[in-house]
Amino acid sequence: MIAIVRPNATEDQLDHFISWIEQKGLTAHVSKGEDSTIVGLIGDTSRVDPFLIESMDIIERVQRVSEPFKQANRKFHPEDTVVDCGHGVKVGGGHFAVIAGPCSVEGENLMAIGRRVKAAGATMLRGGAYKPRTSPYAYQGMGEEGLDLLCEAREELDMPIVTEIMDPRDIDLFLDRKIDVMQIGARNSQNFTLLREVGKTQVPILLKRGISGTVDELLMAAEYIMSEGNPNVMLCERGIRSYETRTRNTFDVSAIAVLHHLTHLPVIADPSHAAGYTRYVPQMAMAGTAAGADGLEIEVHNAPAEAWSDGAQALTPDIFDEAMEKIMGIRSIVAPEVA
Repeated sequence: MIAIVRPNATEDQLDHFISWIEQKGLTAHVSKGEDSTIVGLIGDTSRVDPFLIESMDIIERVQRVSEPFKQANRKFHPEDTVVDCGHGVKVGGGHFAVIAGPCSVEGENLMAIGRRVKAAGATMLRGGAYKPRTSPYAYQGMGEEGLDLLCEAREELDMPIVTEIMDPRDIDLFLDRKIDVMQIGARNSQNFTLLREVGKTQVPILLKRGISGTVDELLMAAEYIMSEGNPNVMLCERGIRSYETRTRNTFDVSAIAVLHHLTHLPVIADPSHAAGYTRYVPQMAMAGTAAGADGLEIEVHNAPAEAWSDGAQALTPDIFDEAMEKIMGIRSIVAPEVA
């Protein structure tokens, strides 16, 4: 349930209303936009009479929300959320970000890759220190050493770093390293314990859609994070498993538009995991940009044939340079006011 507050309501009246809501055992989520203030009532709303609320002097109208996701719902928060990732990089609300780098941190080549992607226009550096792999015998990442290399690259390049967290027990380690963006991968998109624990931080979270996850399941995963107090969530469309075998996954470009309709959270497109093959990544990156994504996550490696993981889908720095020119050209068309 949401209550739209009258424009002439005072702060004292709003505070009194929020206090009244909380006395009913509900949580009040306040969203102040340029034109209106909305109070979302979260919890068992059967405890309150919507007609009573609507009769209050400061309330313009009351509207029920049928979707199970509340805090991620655009009805609760009509204005786009802008997530501050540090180092002057923001995502959402007209701010476009490109996250680029190798699938996994391998060593000193991270710095060289970082320099190239930044020169081409990338705004954040990605790299996996911990790698979830289908096979227990495949490369699992460098662990803490990989985090240290990412932190070194962040300091030299002045770029936020994005890396995946897999285990709630590692949260303190990530906080100690001041990791700018914690990524929740597709395999952990319904690891509800992990989602709740990262929700207790204020660190920006890049939440990927599950391997066969629906849009609603992605939004409910975001709700787990936000329900613990962390509003800094970015959603990622990375392709879903389908009957098609010519690509690694099927890139659901329509999900970008659907998510923007349903939620105020920024939406990132990951064409690398969707495509699975280098030759298709630039076109899918352009499609995601044209569909209105707030950013892209693209894998880049200086020697894909020698990459320790996912080399088949990585762009070389030269290909990334060419792709970025086209991506920014499309961006200038779909968002000319901010390009």
